[in-house]
Amino acid sequence: MKISQLASKAGVTKDTIRHYVSIGLLSPERDRNNGYQIFGSQALSRLRFIKTARQLGLHLDDIQQIFSDAKEAHSPCPRVREMMHQRILETRKTIKELTLLCDRMEASMAEWEEMPDSVPDGHSVCRLIESQIDLQQVKT
Repeated sequence: MKISQLASKAGVTKDTIRHYVSIGLLSPERDRNNGYQIFGSQALSRLRFIKTARQLGLHLDDIQQIFSDAKEAHSPCPRVREMMHQRILETRKTIKELTLLCDRMEASMAEWEEMPDSVPDGHSVCRLIESQIDLQQVKT
């Protein structure tokens, strides 16, 4: 099948497939008549695997390692468990950081509700943001 057919069946963009080809996750054959890339049913299976792994939080380099293990007839399952453990830790850290960011944003918005608008005067650009610089300097 052509790249557009594969993209449609897998629910991804043609650019996604092109990227996966460029990094070696997919290996199309070439049509002898016109040189177009041709993908078989194995490419669709791999693409569905990649999409599922990505939805589980795995990175493309993780997926390359999984395929490498499988190609060498080694079980990738132990590696996948470790990868997932790392992604869980990373995700929990990101959630914590984003929660702190949201708290700062909400606190700033509450403070800004009481502040008047200001006009840039050569010394100040936006007093709302600059008020946060002042707070940061007090904290450090």
